[in-house]
Amino acid sequence: MTRIKIFSILFTALLYISCSKDDYKLGSDIDPFLRFNFLVKSDNTPLEYPTVNGNLVPQSTYENKSVKTLKVPVALTTRELKGTVTANFSAETNGASDSFSVNPVNQLSFQGSKLTDTIYVSFDKRWTQSQNITLKLETVSDPDIHIGNLNTEYPNTTFKIDLGTIATNYTFPVTQYNIKGEVGEKIDFIVNYPNGFFPEEIENASIFKFQNGFEYSLTHDDYGNNRTSVTYHLTLLEDLQNDDVRYESKLTLVNIPNYTATGNINLTIVKPIKTPRDVNTYPASKFTDPTNAFYLTYGEHWFNNNGNCSWMTFNALTFPVIVTKDDPNAILYSDKGTTNPNDDIYHDAFKIGFNVSSGTNTVNSFGLKRWFSNESNSAAISPGFNITSALEFFPANGNSKTEGTVLVIPQDITIGSSATNTHSIAISGEGTYKEISNGLYEISFELKLTNDKLFGGTVSTQYRMYNNRTYPKPAALSIPCPKEVSL
Repeated sequence: MTRIKIFSILFTALLYISCSKDDYKLGSDIDPFLRFNFLVKSDNTPLEYPTVNGNLVPQSTYENKSVKTLKVPVALTTRELKGTVTANFSAETNGASDSFSVNPVNQLSFQGSKLTDTIYVSFDKRWTQSQNITLKLETVSDPDIHIGNLNTEYPNTTFKIDLGTIATNYTFPVTQYNIKGEVGEKIDFIVNYPNGFFPEEIENASIFKFQNGFEYSLTHDDYGNNRTSVTYHLTLLEDLQNDDVRYESKLTLVNIPNYTATGNINLTIVKPIKTPRDVNTYPASKFTDPTNAFYLTYGEHWFNNNGNCSWMTFNALTFPVIVTKDDPNAILYSDKGTTNPNDDIYHDAFKIGFNVSSGTNTVNSFGLKRWFSNESNSAAISPGFNITSALEFFPANGNSKTEGTVLVIPQDITIGSSATNTHSIAISGEGTYKEISNGLYEISFELKLTNDKLFGGTVSTQYRMYNNRTYPKPAALSIPCPKEVSL
């Protein structure tokens, strides 16, 4: 083992009660002590300070598979602290000494409400197998402060980082952007690296495959200290002003050495056909309720049911599509009760989408979970189950408030059974919508799914969707229906 360096940390007091009865005496002052306080959640990811959870026990080791900076908190427990305390720690590795760095590199002072110091371990190079890093609390400036818990079973005076197999990948958090088609127009988009990245490995790599329908330039921000995402800037180089033409360019993430494209791998930039529509018809409002995070639309699709075609039910959490004030389809939803226009919220008057209200799970957009077996419900693997911009409405004559046509917004969605088994599926379709009774709206459309491996090309079926759980059962159809496919 090679001793790398010893750092000095300054601490102020933290009033902390340990989960171990050996760490304090009821009814009397505890002896002050200093120890590592690294907590791990149930999914084996660190609980980062200042978030706390009294049910978690500090760990002395952690297997790290990410190249993001690892934050290791150190806590000082005492009932009273009169001055500043400094503590020294060391960092050792059995691997290359230049493969990581540790901060703080100089002496730090913590006073007042700053009660826990954090050691930041940054990974500068891809590590080798079986490498580890050991942090150790060495000395403390106040002789009355004990190094480590007051029990001997879990002292937490050292913290060992075992460097496991790195799984670096990337994905698009957003799959589609609409543009106005003006020369010089800019679109910023992000590529996420959930487990981080090494800048030198991607700086000159070709991570995109391009399918371009118009000319643009592409640049990105400096990497800086951010190792979890890269922001790109697309600048339009030509005028796209034929309103009767749909312009589209697509970027697809491709695999490169050490990095795998996962989740959403396609990003589409679109200037759609321009259709005159009165935003005050606001058809999207018939199918959303922004005041209810659990608002559902209800649907049926013509699908195989134990060998027979029948209408099969589904539902999904449904939300408006938030846009900026200058969007041509923007309608003011809320001014938040202020005169400040900067906090106003605008919705797309003609679009709705399906998503979870929070968390990393998925909803059942278009009942798609019935189309597949062995599917993952995780948004990281099957982000295509959450289609945040799914349907677009076109009022009859541009101004009808009760009927019109509907478009399944063409896009590529990703669905899989595991991180190594995902499929990109193109969806499209069209139909109509209409108020069929007082306040009850029905959307009737065909949905098409295209993937050569899963479907041998394109498959489709009929859908009905409603803005209320009570609706008339659709009449049986005399057409074939798709069946579940295995992923």
